[in-house]
Amino acid sequence: MSVFREDVLAGKTAFVTGGGSGICKGITEALMAHGANAVITSRKQERLDETARELAEKTGRECLGVACDVRKPETVEAALDAAIARFGGFDIVVNGAAGNFLCPASQLSYNAFRTVMEIDTIGTFNVSKAAFEKQLRARGGVIVNISATLHYGATPLQTHAAAAKAAVDSLTRSLALEWGASGVRVVGIAPGPIDDTEGIARLAPGPIRDQMIAGIPLKRMGTIAEIADLALFLCTPAASLIHGETIVADGGHWLGGNALATLMGG
Repeated sequence: MSVFREDVLAGKTAFVTGGGSGICKGITEALMAHGANAVITSRKQERLDETARELAEKTGRECLGVACDVRKPETVEAALDAAIARFGGFDIVVNGAAGNFLCPASQLSYNAFRTVMEIDTIGTFNVSKAAFEKQLRARGGVIVNISATLHYGATPLQTHAAAAKAAVDSLTRSLALEWGASGVRVVGIAPGPIDDTEGIARLAPGPIRDQMIAGIPLKRMGTIAEIADLALFLCTPAASLIHGETIVADGGHWLGGNALATLMGG
């Protein structure tokens, strides 16, 4: 049972990038379960259509899937226009589109580094700017940027993703400073290891997973539902004074380093 009123977001519409799967699908479900309609984006329309149907059936709210590449401003603007056409506007933007893989810096291609920066960092800026210009400047709202804890020290094999997420945190602060006067709150969430996600399956297989859990003070990974609940909180009036902050939700994992560094002798 949710600790939030089921209608706390009634009348709101959320625009969620990366909403077709994983953490951002969970966030979308939580927002919809509490009264919001949603537009979800990723690059694969078929997956979006399937997810939109599933979420609508589970929550009783409307969900529209729109294929979009956050690296391309014209597709971002088209997706936002679709949200306006369908729901009359949007109040919540969740920047969750991301790319990642394990790779030593010495073997990381120029193109691979650039691609992750384009998806995570430039994509976050593209969506935020387009949303601000199209609607948020005039009506206010909330932007939630999904970050990570990779850059809080240093994480081996994650040079690209750590750099991208560090830049996302900087964007959260800068946009909060500039757009607060327009009634736009900009906040971030930095999840730690989250179970049942594609990222953990690919980035922490076998012994790495066990070592990672051993290094978490709470001795467990987080869940998608826990991150979704945090995102929901940040979109409610209860979080009305939280602005420019990126909230860590990792069970204390970053406090003692990370398992990957330990395994590599870091």
